[in-house]
Amino acid sequence: MKMRDRVTDIGMRTMNGVHRMVLGLSGGRLGWTIRTMQTVELHTTGRSSGKRRSTMLTAPVHEDGRYVLVASKGGDDRHPFWYLNLVAQPDVELTIRGVTRPFRARAASSVEKAALWPRIVAAYPGYGTYQGKTERKIPVVICEPRLTNDR
Repeated sequence: MKMRDRVTDIGMRTMNGVHRMVLGLSGGRLGWTIRTMQTVELHTTGRSSGKRRSTMLTAPVHEDGRYVLVASKGGDDRHPFWYLNLVAQPDVELTIRGVTRPFRARAASSVEKAALWPRIVAAYPGYGTYQGKTERKIPVVICEPRLTNDR
């Protein structure tokens, strides 16, 4: 692994840790929204380890019970680990304002992404900047509610 990749990964973990700390220290009063974006905690199953993995993310689009996530990794050339995990196992959970619910995650089709992208960038222009930093097509993930026994 290149040094730049290690620095990026450490930075991402640090941001997650700080976000969790703000939520914890504020008793959940701060940190559930950033600008107009809902903050969610995504729980996936590790594709290699099989262990539960969690990460804090923003959902720039959330409506009708579905949440849209952006696998940007700050414009890095690699997909985020959480994205690779949900591709391998799309049954995930989202914690939203302290309540955890089951969802099924999937990559948006090119048509869906084209429709969502302007709204995503309107919510946070940085996503457009991230896409400009990488040749990788940044995936947009749609999380839709599922019943707990819906597998």
